[in-house]
Order: sequence, then C-alpha cells, then structure tokens
Amino acid sequence: MNRRDFLTLTGTFTGGTLLLPDFLHAFGSQSNLVVGEQCLVFIQLNGGNDGLNTFIPIEDPLYYDYRIKIALSKNDVHSRYKGMAFHPALKDFATMQQNGDLTIIQNVGYPEPNRSHFRSQEIWQTASSSEQYLTNGWLGRYLDLQCKEHQPTAGVNFDSIDNLSLKGNEPNSITVKDPNRFKMQTDNDNKAKLSDNPQLDFVLKIANSVSEGSDDIQKALAKSTSEISYPKTGLGKNLEWIARLIKGNLNSKVYYTSQNGYDTHDNQINIQQRNLTELNDAVYSFYQELKKAKLLQNVTLVVFSEFGRRVKDNGNGTDHGTAAPIFIIGGNNKGKIIGNNPNLTDLDNGDLKFEIDFRSVYASLLQNKMNFDYTKIGITNKVLNELF
Repeated sequence: MNRRDFLTLTGTFTGGTLLLPDFLHAFGSQSNLVVGEQCLVFIQLNGGNDGLNTFIPIEDPLYYDYRIKIALSKNDVHSRYKGMAFHPALKDFATMQQNGDLTIIQNVGYPEPNRSHFRSQEIWQTASSSEQYLTNGWLGRYLDLQCKEHQPTAGVNFDSIDNLSLKGNEPNSITVKDPNRFKMQTDNDNKAKLSDNPQLDFVLKIANSVSEGSDDIQKALAKSTSEISYPKTGLGKNLEWIARLIKGNLNSKVYYTSQNGYDTHDNQINIQQRNLTELNDAVYSFYQELKKAKLLQNVTLVVFSEFGRRVKDNGNGTDHGTAAPIFIIGGNNKGKIIGNNPNLTDLDNGDLKFEIDFRSVYASLLQNKMNFDYTKIGITNKVLNELF
C-alpha cells in the first residue's frame, strides 16, 4: 500500500473502535484544532431533487400545463410570495424564510449540464467545469490551504462513505457514521519504539488523525447536549450530532451530510412528500437548536442537489433535468429570493436554463463566511453579492 492510500484509509472513520499503539498515541497527544467562529454545513440531496415542486411557480399556468399529473395545488402550499411558494411538506422552511433566516437562490446550475448522477455530483463536489476532471474536492482544496498543517477534524462528514468535496492532499477531514462508536483506545502492551524512519512525518500525521479526531470529537460531545427534540431519522440524527459538535466547540470549518432518495422517476408525489418532510423536520430542529444557543449567525447551512428535474412530467414522476434552487439558512444571510422565477416559456430542450452558476455560491461562502480568497482553489466565478 502506498503512502497516499494508507493516509486516506487511516484518515477515514465510519464507526467502530480503533486500537492505536502507545507510541503513535504519544505523537498525537497535542491538540491542534482549527480555531474559528464561522462554519459551513452542507446537506446534499442525492438523486436530483425536483426544484419545481420544492419551491413552486404557483401562479404560472404553464406549471400546470407541463405537470398535469404531479402539479401541486395552490391550496396546499406555504408562504406564497411573488408567484412562488413552498412544497406542502416545507412549512418550517417557510417559517425560516419569513423570519429572515433563509435565502432561496433560483435557477442554480452550470454550463453544459450533465444528467448523470455520478458525474454531476462530481462536478458540484470539485467545482470543475463540465469538461474538467479534478481529483480533489473544492472544500478539500480550501482546507489544504486554510489549515496549513494537518488538521484531522477541520472537516467532518457524517456518512458511511467519504465525500469527494472534502478530499484534499492532506487528511483534513474525517468520515464518521456514529460518534458514539468513534473512540480511540491505546494498547498498553504495544511497546514499539520509533527509530530512524524517513516516514516519520507520515507517522505523525497518522497519529494526529487518530488521536485528535477521536479525542476531540468525544470532548466536544461531552461538553454539549441537545435542547431540542430531533426527528428519529438518519438526517435528524446527523444534524443533531453536528449541532452538538458545534455547541461543544469542536471548531471544525466544514460539516457535511446527505439525504438519499430524490431520483423520482415514478411515484414522485409520495416519495418527495416523505423526503421533504424528513428534510423539513430535521433542518428546523437544527435551526431551533442553533438559534436557542445563539449560534445561528456563525453557522451557514447549505441545502442543494446535483440537478433538478425535467419541466414536463413523465406521467407519475420526472426525469433528470438541470437547474434547481439552493437554500441557504443562517450565517446572517439576507433572507431574500435571489434570481428570477423559473422561466417556463424559455426552455432548453425541455429543461430550465440556469441563471446562477453554483460556483458563484461557493465563492460567496468562502469569501464572506470563511474570509478566504476563493480564486486560490481555482474558482473564477464572481461572488453572489446579494447573499450576505
């Protein structure tokens, strides 16, 4: 196994108890966490969420013409404003928007869109162009430069698999499935000693990954409790863990999680109702928790999907499309609707035309929230100034 593969493997945790020899533990005993008030939290909606039925152009007659089978009734939606309204399941999204804590960015996408789940997710996760292939994620590249030295919990991904967004040259992020099982133990019987070793720097990084990642997550959890009741769902539990780590001063720059099930080719009405209910309830609990702790201004939550769906329904659902809205919650955002309502009179072969490049959103997050020059990681798009 080469150095990079070993480094990647060792910096990744998906639950279970990790046994660490004493000699490695000693090298990793010094805390070296990233310190900073602001952090970003991402929820990735996997499968391509139907934006038109999430934030709905409820006053546009073409919406009903194109979606004979799946159009949502005007009587069921929430928070009607300037021809738009929220899906019936997103009542608390409407509340957050009315409170001035939620911004909707309309028609977000990128040129020459790709309708493959894998490739489009890769484009979003690396901030590449459609024809560009990058091996490291946009957040991984940011953490490589921001952390300067190895910081194993600068990014925390709550999932069973790694996320490309956080992949960098250094193991600055950790994937955790269950923090309760993410504990490091020392083996007192292991008396191995380091001698002349050209890979000492590598060993030190491995030691720091293990000891800091385990110890500091446990310390942060020990210093925090949940004061809000969260739904007993996968997303609800992940957001509860993230809130506790933020409240426990883990001081990670980035937290990441995802929700599956948005590939609604069939039975869309029922599937999206279920998924968006889970999303609404989990996010609103997280929002209330941070607001009660007076931390909402320091935390920016981003909810997005790899693409939207086709404008016209296919009978009982929708097929892969292009542009869709992004939701930004907290972080002292301006609580606006940015961009125009979806234009159903001017389509690109049956798809919405994107108006705002997702990399402009990334640029805004890095510049305005993280005080970081986004051009250093290869993003050249202009900042979306209306966001913060």
